Amino acid sequence: MTNFSNLLRQWRQTRRLSQLDLALEANVSARHISFLETGRARPSREMITRLGEALTVPLSARNQMLTATGFKPRYETRDWDEIEMAPVRRAIERTLDRHAPYPGIAIDRLWRLTRMNTPAKKMFGMLGLAEGGSLLDLLRNPLLWQTVENWPEVAHHSMLRLRTESIAQGGVPELDAAAAFLAEHANIGHDIGPTVPTVFKIGDKRLAMFGTIAQFGTPEDTTLEELKIELFFPSDVETELALETMFGQAN
Repeated sequence: MTNFSNLLRQWRQTRRLSQLDLALEANVSARHISFLETGRARPSREMITRLGEALTVPLSARNQMLTATGFKPRYETRDWDEIEMAPVRRAIERTLDRHAPYPGIAIDRLWRLTRMNTPAKKMFGMLGLAEGGSLLDLLRNPLLWQTVENWPEVAHHSMLRLRTESIAQGGVPELDAAAAFLAEHANIGHDIGPTVPTVFKIGDKRLAMFGTIAQFGTPEDTTLEELKIELFFPSDVETELALETMFGQAN
């Protein structure tokens, strides 16, 4: 098991902070940070919480810091079917259902599809993907490359997003591997607009859509912290009309 001293030092270095920088952020002395990293001082539960917040460490990693010091984890990882999660389930379902006829999905930290509205189920179903499936796997599927008209641009921006999310979580091998794969296909487009849409060619339809990402604002549960809701919107009138035609009755 990795001890607290190593975890603290790893996260500080990941965030590119000096001991003095972290001391200022956490409102403690640089000497105390040094003692914690060398094991000369043992942190209290409150100090671990303070340092975790100063380093913007994910909740699961804060639990790891706590258990490495002999404390019980603070943040729970609840199952979706638990009663306490009912308001969250309703919020997600309401958000996704009300977004129809535009596709909407909920994904976890490894880009697994946790929830999908009906338009998303139909659209991603054409690519062989259903709830529980992995978008990371889809990124490696030649069918996607053939379906997305502007694949090199989409690959480039997906690569950047994967790298950003991995860094925020202290390094995630699955995200890093997917980003490295996409780097071989990525290319920056010449046309610069307000967004880079993903342009799908499905049958005789051409669907150009951009996405927005939402997260829960005050998570105290690792499942919720890692969840993202992604809603897709039409980039042009033709796509808007096509989505209405294809999924207008979906709910």
